This record gives sequence, structure tokens and C-alpha cells, in this order.
Amino acid sequence: MRTSRTDRRAAAGFLMPFVVLFAAFFVLPIGYAIYQSLLSVERAGPLGLGGSRTVFAGLSNYTDAFADSAFTDSILRVLLFAAVQVPVMIGLATLLALLLDAASARAVPFFRSAYFLPYGVPGVIASILWGFLYVPGVSPIVDLLGSAGLDVDLLGSGSVLWAIANIVTWEFAGYHMLVVVAQLKSINSDLYAAAQIDGANAWQVVRYVKLPLIRPAIVLTTVFTIIGFGSLRLVGRDGDDR
Repeated sequence: MRTSRTDRRAAAGFLMPFVVLFAAFFVLPIGYAIYQSLLSVERAGPLGLGGSRTVFAGLSNYTDAFADSAFTDSILRVLLFAAVQVPVMIGLATLLALLLDAASARAVPFFRSAYFLPYGVPGVIASILWGFLYVPGVSPIVDLLGSAGLDVDLLGSGSVLWAIANIVTWEFAGYHMLVVVAQLKSINSDLYAAAQIDGANAWQVVRYVKLPLIRPAIVLTTVFTIIGFGSLRLVGRDGDDR
């Protein structure tokens, strides 16, 4: 009994720093934000110069927000963006990782660096680069499509969302690819040999050995991708920032 109590106290001691930091920097800020959302500022006098006071507003702030069509449209746009971009990002990163794992030893360093390079490009330079590739009259892509008889406006209201998704995928697919590659390198090669002895071909090794064992890395990169949406500013229907 003494040993079990000692173990529990030791476990609590190890967990306490994490619990304190988690509560201080995650739980409390979220709770305070929720508390602030239930308050409203009332101003008195002409032009609101007669002073102000904070009053409890209840759920009226949420009601006003969801009654605003611009707000609800932005939520739906983010959900649409996530529904398309997350599978594309994770699928591409996983595919690149599997290709690198199957490539020859000489080619792997070059392609791994090439795939990861966009992640190291500063945001300002990436903005200038993709601005050059998207702006009509300057972009060689638009000119090439125009010469083929396709009138494409990559910054138009109907295509700008997917233009942003393309930039996000270009920039972060290589980063997620490295996470998956690291998981692939941790797999014991004896499993591949055992599968081949049992008659498994290359596709079966990927499907029944590699993909199940890299599932933790795929879940992790999916979480990273979803968290990354918080830093995005999506473009509204009429081209204005939301």
C-alpha cells in the first residue's frame, strides 16, 4: 500500500507542472475569452462620449454574429476549405513520403530537399512569387492557359479560395512529408522482408504494412494542418478579406 501511494504521489508530482502550465496558458485564456464574449459595452452621451460601462449581454453577441450573413459565409468557407485542403495536403505528403521511401539512395536527398524547400521560403518572398504567378498580364501560367483558349482568372471570386489552397499545399506539404518519412524510417525492415516472403507485392506492402504503421504520423500531420487554418485569412465572396 505504501508503494502504491508513493507511486501515485510521484506521478502527481511529475504531472503537476504540465497541469499548471496547461491551465494557465490554455484553459484559463479560453475561459476568459468565453466570459468576455458574454459581455457588452454600453456607451452614453452624444457620439458615445458620455462614458461607457460593461454589462452582461448573455448570448446576444452570438445571436448577432450568427445573424450576420458575412460571418456565416466565412464559417462555411473555412469548412469547405478544410474539407478539400486537408485530404489533399495529407494525401500528397503521404504519397511523397512513400515515393521517397521506395526511391534509390542517391535520389532521396535531392528530392527530399526539393520537397521541403518551399517551407523554408520566407512568407514575403512566397507572396511575391505567387503574386507574379497569379496576376493576369504578368503570370506565365495565365498567359499559357490563355494561348490554349482558356480564360482563367486565378484571383477571381470563384477561384481565389483554391488559389490560396494551392499556396498552402505548396508550402507545407514538404514539412508534413518529413514527418511521415521519419515514421517510415522507424519501421523495422524485417517486416518488409517477412511480407515479401509471404508473397506480398509492392502495393500490398504499402497497404498492409506501411500505411497502418505510419497512421500516428498521418494523424499528427492532420492535426498540424487543422491548427494551421487559424493563421489563414480567407477571402470573401466579393474579394474582400474576412
